[in-house]
Amino acid sequence: MMSFPEITRENFDAVLFDLDGVLTATAKLHAVAWKQTFDEYLKHRAETRKETFVPFDIGEDYRQYIDGKPRFDGVQSFLASRGIELPYGKPNDPPTAETICGIGNKKNELVNEIMEREGVEAYPGSVRAVNYLKERGFKTAVVSSSNNCAAVLKAARIESLFDVRVDGRTAADLHLAGKPEPDTFLEADRQLGVEARRSIVVEDALAGVQAGKRGGFGLVIGVARTGNADALKKQGADLVVGDLAELLPPVEGR
Repeated sequence: MMSFPEITRENFDAVLFDLDGVLTATAKLHAVAWKQTFDEYLKHRAETRKETFVPFDIGEDYRQYIDGKPRFDGVQSFLASRGIELPYGKPNDPPTAETICGIGNKKNELVNEIMEREGVEAYPGSVRAVNYLKERGFKTAVVSSSNNCAAVLKAARIESLFDVRVDGRTAADLHLAGKPEPDTFLEADRQLGVEARRSIVVEDALAGVQAGKRGGFGLVIGVARTGNADALKKQGADLVVGDLAELLPPVEGR
């Protein structure tokens, strides 16, 4: 049986949280936006080439090629799985451009429309867990591949819970590799002034768990909200929970 250190201040100094799917219920919104974006592109491509249209699978395709990765990396990864090569383009390509960046920006436009229409919800168990950790002296950071991280935190009213934010914009400014590389998590630790071995990574994406494992962090916790517990463990999660409230003591977690 795998053993891991208890989540106490004696063993750890900081906890680094992914955003979508860990703190906020936005992962499903991203998945819907990705499906709409890719299905429109794939259908058009199939029609013009007289090929069979194979839709984007919101379960397997999203989980394996998209989830947790920077937006343009996700586009490139999924298209490569279909044997499709497109010009990379430029980060400010319009959503109509048939480039990696154009498709990524189309998805971003869609997800912003969905979030504006439906709002952003923070998981109550996650909010309780973060507050519990802060009360006990843990430093906290949110580490997200999203360029919209700050806006999502504000919309969910949880921006004050974190000492540091490292997001897609930070990664671009500092030229950091995205997940599954550990660079963004390591940057959060640098800003917090703590060592990786004294930090906990909390992720729901396979790429995020891989990043936590590669970075030599003290503990990698997977959050399985979509029935992917086994996959998270296979990628290196030391512990997997369905909700962060499970990490709280019995009285706190009721």
